[in-house]
Amino acid sequence: MTNNSAPAAGQPLLVGLVSISDRASGGVYADQGIPALQAWLASALTTPFRVETRLIADERAHIEATLTELADLARCHLILTTGGTGPARRDVTPEATLAVGTREMPGFGEQMRQISLHFVPTAILSRQTAVIRESADHAALILNLPGQPKAIAETLGGLRDADGRQLVGGIFAAVPYCIDLIGGPYIETDPAVCPAFRPKSALRPQGKA
Repeated sequence: MTNNSAPAAGQPLLVGLVSISDRASGGVYADQGIPALQAWLASALTTPFRVETRLIADERAHIEATLTELADLARCHLILTTGGTGPARRDVTPEATLAVGTREMPGFGEQMRQISLHFVPTAILSRQTAVIRESADHAALILNLPGQPKAIAETLGGLRDADGRQLVGGIFAAVPYCIDLIGGPYIETDPAVCPAFRPKSALRPQGKA
């Protein structure tokens, strides 16, 4: 399924969204992961973007094939997965992600667990990770996210106090610069939702992506 936002000048931002759940993919209940990801991206990104969505079961071979297809054929710059990152035997998303990656980006998983630990001690059971998948002329950043909509938003955007002050930074703050470094389009965000961080030398005038 493809969802189009406003057209972008130059290279469009392509985002793959993958919800990994045996029961949701089997129609037992409605998937909540992809709608939560789409809603957060729509609120946070000021750069026009297009998404490719996939709802699949917890099967390692299928996860690997889906991530490879989104990176190499759909040519997504960013791929976000949700679900399948715990210690249960059916939770194989991290293994599939590491298998298709060419370089691991462990800092993303470390920060995700730090955010979740503000709420539950079982955050240490999470095995979320991130990788870059590279081909000769393209690269994609792949991030494993939690399965619950509230946790997805907290992980991406971080935590704020009652007055709106940032307590813990979300992982998405580092995503735009990472996409810059691997050759993707320039991503701009709404700072009220998630301020993107770049070194001063990498900043461009707003709207000049």
